[in-house]
Amino acid sequence: MSSGKVLIKHESQASYIPTWLECHRKPVSMILRLYSSFILFWDFCIILVYFALQLVRSLYQMVRPPRRKSVAGEIVAIFGTSRGVGRDLAFQLAEQGAKVACVDINTTDNDALVRSINSTGYIAHAFECDVTNKNDVIRTTNAIEKTFGPITMLFHCCGVPSPRSLITDAPSIQATLELSVVSHFWLLEAILPKMKRHNHGHIVFLTSVAGLSGVKHQTPLSVAQFAVQGLFESVLDELRIEKFHGSIHTSLVHLYPFVITPKCRNDIRMRIPSAFGTISSEEAARRIIAGVRRNQLEISIPKYMLLLGHVVRLLPRRATLLLRELFDTGVEF
Repeated sequence: MSSGKVLIKHESQASYIPTWLECHRKPVSMILRLYSSFILFWDFCIILVYFALQLVRSLYQMVRPPRRKSVAGEIVAIFGTSRGVGRDLAFQLAEQGAKVACVDINTTDNDALVRSINSTGYIAHAFECDVTNKNDVIRTTNAIEKTFGPITMLFHCCGVPSPRSLITDAPSIQATLELSVVSHFWLLEAILPKMKRHNHGHIVFLTSVAGLSGVKHQTPLSVAQFAVQGLFESVLDELRIEKFHGSIHTSLVHLYPFVITPKCRNDIRMRIPSAFGTISSEEAARRIIAGVRRNQLEISIPKYMLLLGHVVRLLPRRATLLLRELFDTGVEF
């Protein structure tokens, strides 16, 4: 009898427990959902506040740009210094007190540049490197470190097409991608970890307008330039996640075809040249350095094209095609 009573007692308890859970499950679940919704709403409000602050900050910096940091004593590695913007970047950074490693596969013009820089009393050293070869990149970066010390600023100028290259026979697809895209990975693998170790650095990616709207008959080049912009976004996010975005800076430079040299003036034809004008490579380098010294994330040469490019992205695709038809930003022969 007693064992039967105990059994009945246990059975009654067993039937009571699920009933209690069912009675309280819905209120608890509702409270948790309300709590999660409140947290999500709170985070959304914080993001809106940050958006507003960043907008105000950007508008303020248009009136009063941030102070330029000094590049004196920085160890700058510029890959692609034998011509164009890379050559002018090397000379101007050396004038501002940086120790410049001039790297190029064209030793004749590169050595001449270094002699010209050293003759004025500034510091530069020439290095020969094939940036499409991983082992050669490692060898060159080690040589730069032995000469100057750890690299603190990196400029990749090899993949930016010159105006004259747009009117000559295009290189193979593989050669274009290796020079303009793959070489970035070899340089980042060799240099970025050491920047993280020293918690200091600046990486500058140079791209052309081909990465924004494409260039007719130059599909591999356009794909490569689009890829460089994606690489910039990936590196920027990596530094943000690893909490290096305050000490290791990145800049993406958009170079438009108006940056030309006098030798190419008779070769390049724009449909409405008066709407754009021209900028010398010396002036382009000066503006790039000014933006880098202010740690700007995106730099456009000319400057107004950056805002115009953002606005155009908001338009319907057919509208952007009509604008391209109007201005015809490609090269005419």
